Amino acid sequence: MKFGGVSVKDGEAILHSANLVKKFANDNEVVVVVSAMSGVTDALINAAKRCSSEASAGFIKLFVADMMKRHYEAVEKAVQSEDIKNRVINALEKLFDELEKVLLGITYLGELTKRSEDYIVSFGERLVAPIFSASLLSLGVDSVALTGCDAGILTDRNYGKAKPLPGIYELIRNRIEPLLKIKKTVPVVTGFIGCAEDGSITTLGRGGSDYTATILASALNADEVWLWKEVNGIMTCDPKFVPNAKFIPQISYQEAMELSHFGAKILHPLALIPVMRKNIPVRIKNVFNPDFEGTVICAGTKETKDVVKALSLIPKAGIVSISGAGFDFAEIMTEVFRILSEEKVGVIMVAQSSSELSLSIVVDLKDLEKAYQALKKMENGVIRVNKIENVSVISAVGAGMAGTPGVAGKIFSALGRNGINVMMISQSCSEYNISFVVKSEDGINAVRIIHDEFGLNN
Repeated sequence: MKFGGVSVKDGEAILHSANLVKKFANDNEVVVVVSAMSGVTDALINAAKRCSSEASAGFIKLFVADMMKRHYEAVEKAVQSEDIKNRVINALEKLFDELEKVLLGITYLGELTKRSEDYIVSFGERLVAPIFSASLLSLGVDSVALTGCDAGILTDRNYGKAKPLPGIYELIRNRIEPLLKIKKTVPVVTGFIGCAEDGSITTLGRGGSDYTATILASALNADEVWLWKEVNGIMTCDPKFVPNAKFIPQISYQEAMELSHFGAKILHPLALIPVMRKNIPVRIKNVFNPDFEGTVICAGTKETKDVVKALSLIPKAGIVSISGAGFDFAEIMTEVFRILSEEKVGVIMVAQSSSELSLSIVVDLKDLEKAYQALKKMENGVIRVNKIENVSVISAVGAGMAGTPGVAGKIFSALGRNGINVMMISQSCSEYNISFVVKSEDGINAVRIIHDEFGLNN
């Protein structure tokens, strides 16, 4: 059984992907997980925010009409049968009517809650799933479109970054297995979205379609998960930053998780957790080069001479520092992370000193001001809170680093020779990762220097 996470740009991409599914569905039980069409999620978020402040009924009509045009054009290209085409258009019309009403509701209220935002952004995937399923039907592959909620993905009510509830795997299995084994159909499931127990729509965070695929795979004991991207697999670094980066054929779960946490956008940071428990491999494949093997993420890796296997770069981040003296450090840390958790601020990296209370926390640049203002309330004349804008975070990852002396020295010596100052350092006890912070203007140069220093382009 293989699971595919598919992202699509337009009707031609949907038809191309549907033909791939048809090819593999002949000899496998397949579940397809789809993402929204390119740019749709951002457009929905922007429309929702505008409706909460200044939008008019006229804006909403134009926005929905534009969404309709784009998706109806996709239907024309992706669906070959006129009868099936008419059916899917009828289904889409109901969704567009629903979208228009909820946007009008936001306009009347003048308020956009996280719950409402999840509801609105869910339309991206909810519109694609019926089109993809209809494309399969028109190719002679029996298929049914399901929302994440239909599939049994129940979550908590942490809208925007919802977590699956314990015990949902049996529910998913009971809902999906009969479709595969009895009806011999291909379920097409909306990625990224689930629902709370009260039925309200939730989302798993950006890039959450990967997470949806691995949750389903774990529930159904899949043989392998295929995540279809527009690249051949995981590279030694993002080619946007390092043009001579090379392809990595195999990487461990731990290495891939470290890379995804520190900025490698090829994978959702939590996507590997469900499959790690059952040692289900995840393969990153190129939807436009389907015969290429792709990168396999699995429990063990092949022997390699590479001490550092890959590098990641977060080009835009910020630091919040809390400093003072004469306080219980554990109590201060507890309060700091409680505040950041309440503000829904993700922590990228942490460093501390012991002689004087000093705790430095790296966050995404878009969260910096929110984190700074929230923590500034801790100031009392002794505790001080400061912020540093525009820094980059670089992470060197590799299982070969464990037990190998001199890795950190090699990194920092190379940076020193090239006049790059390191502002902050962190290393995990697993020794799979060394991360450091530099000024934003030094970020790309620093990652290229380390890439060359460890011969990752060879």
